[in-house]
Amino acid sequence: MAAESPAESFRDEASCSICLGFFQDPVSIHCGHNFCRACITRCWEEAEENFVCPQCKEAAPQRNLRPNRELAKIIEIAKRLSLQATKGGAGGERLCEKHQEALKLFCEEDQTPICLVCRESQAHRVHAVVPIEEAVEEHKVGGEIPGSRADPEGQKRKAAGAENGRGREKPGLPLEKERQKVVSEVKELHQFVEGQERLLLDRLAKLDQEIMRRKEENINRLLEEISSIGKQICELEEKCQQPACEFLQ
Repeated sequence: MAAESPAESFRDEASCSICLGFFQDPVSIHCGHNFCRACITRCWEEAEENFVCPQCKEAAPQRNLRPNRELAKIIEIAKRLSLQATKGGAGGERLCEKHQEALKLFCEEDQTPICLVCRESQAHRVHAVVPIEEAVEEHKVGGEIPGSRADPEGQKRKAAGAENGRGREKPGLPLEKERQKVVSEVKELHQFVEGQERLLLDRLAKLDQEIMRRKEENINRLLEEISSIGKQICELEEKCQQPACEFLQ
C-alpha cells in the first residue's frame, strides 16, 4: 500500500477522530488526545463517571477539557493552506471546506456538492445523493451545477421551485410525511393527557367538597353533643346543691 503524502498525514493529524473534520475549538483530555470541544462534549453527554477517551479508551474519573490554543492556531494555518490548494490544485478538483475531501457527490435535497464525509453527517444522511458527474450531465447549465454559487440562475430556479411547490416528489418527502404523522400522534396524545388531567382535577375538587361537608357535619354533631353534656352537668350540679332530704326524694 502506498505511503501517505505529507499533506495527507498533516490533514489526518489536524482532524478530529470523531467528526473527521478539522478541529473546531480543539481541547485536550486526560490522555493527551485532542478533539473538537462540541464532539467530545456530545460523546460524554450521558457519562457521570469513567470518562473514556474515544480514541485510546483510557478512562478518567473526572471530566477535564483543556483548550489547546497552539493546535487551534495550526488548524487556522492548515485551513488557509487547504483553501489555497483548493483554488490552485492540480486538475481543478474542488475540496470540501469543512473536511478537505474531494467533492464527489451532489445532494439533490440541498442542491450542493458534498464530500464522502458530508454524506455520513447528520445534515445529509437522509438526503438523496448522486455522483457529481451524473448531476453535471443531468443538470448542466453553462458548465455549472444548478444551485451552486457560480450559477445564480440555478439559485433563482431553486427559489422559484420552493415558492411554486415541487414539480416532482422529492426522495425526502416520505420522511416528511412520517414526521408529520409523528407530530399528529404526539398532539393527539397531549390532548388525551390534558383531558384526563381535567377529569382527575374535577374529581379531586368534588372529593375535596365532600370532605369539607362531612367535616362540617361532624363538627356540628360534636357541638350538639357538647351542649347536651353541658346541660346534664348543670342539672347534676343543681341537684347536688339541694338539701339532703329533697335530694333523696
